[in-house]
Amino acid sequence: MTPLFEQVTIPSGHSWGLLWRELETIPFIWHYHPQFELTLTVNARGQRYIGDHLGDFEPGDLVLVGPNLPHTWSAHERLDSAQPMLAVVVWFAPEWITQLAAFPELRSLRQLAARAGPALHFSPATSARCAERLLQLQVLPAPQRLPLLLDVLLMLAEDGKAQALASMAQTAINIDSQQKRMEKVLDHMHTHFRDEIALEILAQQAALSLGAFHRFFKRHASCTPGAYLARLRIGRACQQLIESELSIAVIAQEAGYRNLAHFNRQFLATKRVTPRTFRRQYRHD
Repeated sequence: MTPLFEQVTIPSGHSWGLLWRELETIPFIWHYHPQFELTLTVNARGQRYIGDHLGDFEPGDLVLVGPNLPHTWSAHERLDSAQPMLAVVVWFAPEWITQLAAFPELRSLRQLAARAGPALHFSPATSARCAERLLQLQVLPAPQRLPLLLDVLLMLAEDGKAQALASMAQTAINIDSQQKRMEKVLDHMHTHFRDEIALEILAQQAALSLGAFHRFFKRHASCTPGAYLARLRIGRACQQLIESELSIAVIAQEAGYRNLAHFNRQFLATKRVTPRTFRRQYRHD
């Protein structure tokens, strides 16, 4: 499944980002971004997918994900049914932590950043101590949040029991002058993936001839437009198989497949299992 690029926006006047998400469920959205991501999950039990890692998580789970590493959490079980699930997410750029690590007192942050390339899962003791501080961030004024975050990162750097989750870090994604053109094409595909998309329309989005567009897309996506569209559709189907009670026929149609047999063949070719087997493997019944 091809991960979706997430555009993380740091608010004006801030050097890092904070997302406070209260949810009934945590949806499966396979994505990546060039920033580090520190995620604390509260009142939720489910699965996390990070790179080639798949594992269960419990309330209080704390993970630091490295830049450009595909990841997502998925959860439907709340320990306290009267309260929402909570995800506290902190984003910061590699350059931000490099600047901080230039201070001798914060040198350990450089090592933390290097270890977090394949994502780090922190020990229960460290996670609990950090959670107390992370849960205060939302109510503090912006100037007071930064010292608290630094305190958290320094504690994480000292956690000798933290474990890497993925087998390797993701290499940096090359960005060239044609990125905006490619983003325009991908935005159109992500919005209309359920429809039949004419290649001529995509070529117009890129302001290229049909032949030039084929070469352009394959160079940037390492696959054909048809293969990319199939990945989007199968990715949507995977999300629905994990999160919903919908029948496989309805899921196939909702993902853009008009023929159930074709969907089953393409799903098996992509995931190496049938949709029914995938649902049994990756969700709680």
